Amino acid sequence: MFSKEIYINRRTQLKNLVGSGIILLIGNEQSSMSYKDNWYPFRQDSSFLYFTGLDTPGLAAVIDIDNNTEMIFGAESSVEDIIWNGHTPSLKEMAELSGCLTTKPFKELEAIIKTVKNSQQAIHFLPPYRPEHTQLLSHLLSIPLNSVAVSVSTPLIKAIVALRSIKDIEEVLEIKKAVAISEAMHLTGMRKSRAGLTEAHVAGLVQAVAISGGGNLSFPSILTTHGEILHNHYGNHILPAGKMVLLDCGAETAMHYAGDLTRTFPVNAAFSPLQKDVYNIVLNALQTSEAALQPGKLFKDIYLLAAEKLTEGLTALGLMKGNAKEGVAAGAHTLFFQCGLGHMMGLDVHDMENLGEQYVGYTAEMKKSTEFGLKSLRLGKALETGFVVTVEPGLYFIPELMDMWAAEKKLTQFINYDKLDSFRNFGGIRIEDNYVVTITGSELLSASLPRTVAEIEAIREEALS
Repeated sequence: MFSKEIYINRRTQLKNLVGSGIILLIGNEQSSMSYKDNWYPFRQDSSFLYFTGLDTPGLAAVIDIDNNTEMIFGAESSVEDIIWNGHTPSLKEMAELSGCLTTKPFKELEAIIKTVKNSQQAIHFLPPYRPEHTQLLSHLLSIPLNSVAVSVSTPLIKAIVALRSIKDIEEVLEIKKAVAISEAMHLTGMRKSRAGLTEAHVAGLVQAVAISGGGNLSFPSILTTHGEILHNHYGNHILPAGKMVLLDCGAETAMHYAGDLTRTFPVNAAFSPLQKDVYNIVLNALQTSEAALQPGKLFKDIYLLAAEKLTEGLTALGLMKGNAKEGVAAGAHTLFFQCGLGHMMGLDVHDMENLGEQYVGYTAEMKKSTEFGLKSLRLGKALETGFVVTVEPGLYFIPELMDMWAAEKKLTQFINYDKLDSFRNFGGIRIEDNYVVTITGSELLSASLPRTVAEIEAIREEALS
């Protein structure tokens, strides 16, 4: 946990932003994997964690803005709990660490909410993403299950997005820990990969680094020689000579702050000439985007800039033609770059995604596009000092998509379809780094991880020698 003063200050700011009523924050429960007592690893709700710091199952918080009171609800450990799980701090002891002086048994939460409802106070709660939360809210508020999602508090969502978006010094330091562990994960992947091993074998070595760092994965690792499949997780597939490995992985610290990096490297000691050319196109797009990061800059504009650089590179290769800016405006780049450019990162690897992209990545004045490519851009709004973001351009050669566009003769003024056959088995390349937006620009948090062709080949040559 951070100091209790941090959590007290966060709750004070939250009360000021929401203005009136009560705020109901529900922590997560244990979730069963295959039978009741075989649990998935516990993960606390990020907003509950942000405002309380309490990383224990079965808790809830009620913040009464009008009466300036705060309560933590939970259950004390039973003898059975202690026998099986050991001693844990009392509810009062945990609440004191959070700077909250009032605690109550969880079973009293229903009566408190009923009293609030009778007093006509507004009850603010967040969109539930777990079915047990939907059921609990339905019960507490006496509303149908299908009414829970439409009854969430927009003022609370906007207040939390405003607070969590700007990372303070302590958070940035914790994110730097996560990124440093993530860098070590990638170096392990680069050094341990070789032809004949399975993707799962290397992924296991990579995950071990995350666990040894004190936390675990911030999301299931993507480790594949089919990099054209955007979210292709590892399997028992053999790494073949001549292909590239796309590794997209990150660590979550013990305090649940995330890192998220991607590197693409050869199974052999060196890239092929064509692989090197395409890699450098993606790297140029990354470096150009990196230079454009600054407060006030629309992230959507940085996406379009990256798309132009990718288009220019593909034009030099002969796959595209015409004016790059016009090609991007027409969406021609999306044959090769179908996704967004990056996202917010913090307590969630896609920070606050459960609160809604329309609030996290966009504004009331700036609506998210429905166009192919742009519809996958999670972050479009202007950057602010204190944002932590990923930037992850890529090129993905998807045979099915290429065939579809060719059959439709789509955007032939920008695409040289006769040149695509040699890329049918190429795969994909993505490079991703993490940044904190500063007053003057940005700070690269993952500067220690090699990303140039020469740097990556040096690691691979040493690993295979």
